[in-house]
Amino acid sequence: MRILHVNKFLYRRGGAEAYMLDVADLQRRSGHDVLLWGMDHPDNVRPQPLEDTFPSYVELEPPPGGLRALSAGARMVWSTSSKRGLASALQRFSPDVVHCHNVYHQLSPSILAAIRAAGVPCVMTLHDYKLACPSYQMLNKGELCQLCVTGGTWHAAQQRCKNGSLGSSTLLAVEAGIHRATDAYAPVDIFISPSQFLADVIARSGVSSERLRVISNFVDVQSIPQAGDDGSGFLFAGRLSPEKGVDTLIEAMAHVPAHVRLDVAGDGPLRQSLEALANAVAPGQVVFHGRLDAVELHQLLSRSVASVVPSRWYENQPMTILESFAAGVPVVATNLGGMPELIRTEVDGLIVPHNDPPALGQALTRLSGDRDLARRLGRSARARLEEHFGAPAHLEAIMQAYDDATSLRAA
Repeated sequence: MRILHVNKFLYRRGGAEAYMLDVADLQRRSGHDVLLWGMDHPDNVRPQPLEDTFPSYVELEPPPGGLRALSAGARMVWSTSSKRGLASALQRFSPDVVHCHNVYHQLSPSILAAIRAAGVPCVMTLHDYKLACPSYQMLNKGELCQLCVTGGTWHAAQQRCKNGSLGSSTLLAVEAGIHRATDAYAPVDIFISPSQFLADVIARSGVSSERLRVISNFVDVQSIPQAGDDGSGFLFAGRLSPEKGVDTLIEAMAHVPAHVRLDVAGDGPLRQSLEALANAVAPGQVVFHGRLDAVELHQLLSRSVASVVPSRWYENQPMTILESFAAGVPVVATNLGGMPELIRTEVDGLIVPHNDPPALGQALTRLSGDRDLARRLGRSARARLEEHFGAPAHLEAIMQAYDDATSLRAA
């Protein structure tokens, strides 16, 4: 099969890009002809056979000012250069299916019009809540929010959901409102959601459930070293930003024995304030490692009693949970989003309330003091990963979604 993956970035920038590149490699190893298409970014994996058809690079974080802001805003709503470029790529490659990922803003749903015009089946993996929430995160001033899911996108402007900025929030609200009003994502035949929670949110926002498929992400089990019996602490791996709840985790360390250590792998805008918090409430217990490559991170994971996901927003299906399962390491996570679907509490890990340092601290204390429990949960997590989140099962489900899209397009 000839498969074209479309994403605005074609390098390992985040979870969406990592997934796309990994699934593309998986498909190539299975004998499929796979190419990538996206924005002409300087960090893209190269060479790309279709790169002469890519739209130009535009940076939207931070937002540009002046006349460039007007141009960027127009491109977010409808990018003629993206539509024209993808139309050319489709004509040259003639794919059997187009698999879209994060196409918002830099590419815009104009590319979907090109796909429809070419008569090619289209599948789109949902990596976030963008189709239901203009600001992606379903947060309002740090609190959980679902106003725009079934209500008008104007709520995003009214609540200043984008960094508290009226201008940025209004732009996102207008963009999402136009796309909803024009049914800009109608050319997508099948939407793939990694979690049932996300699928339910998208269905409530107006996407027909017949177009939704729940297909979990996958992990290459062989690439992650197994945990030993001498785990000595806990691990957080991720971006150091408000929605991740790392402050709650650090405050929880004040409720665990003083010899228990927390390793923090990652970077972000809150690093300095989190380091100060750690020095104040848990001196000597928290080590900040910064960004680590995959090998370093997996080695740290294999030496942990458990990994911790203390998020205060609706996580979809964090890869850090699946990677922990692959290592045979249990996970302590909050009760939000798709995480309770992954973690069966007292079976694969522990689920705790969000924004509750004492409850989180109690869970960590329990695991650090009962290594037999931690090992039992880790073994169960590994078995669950092998059964439900391995590469062969994932590829089979993705190819079935392609078949479904092809049948719908032919109907």
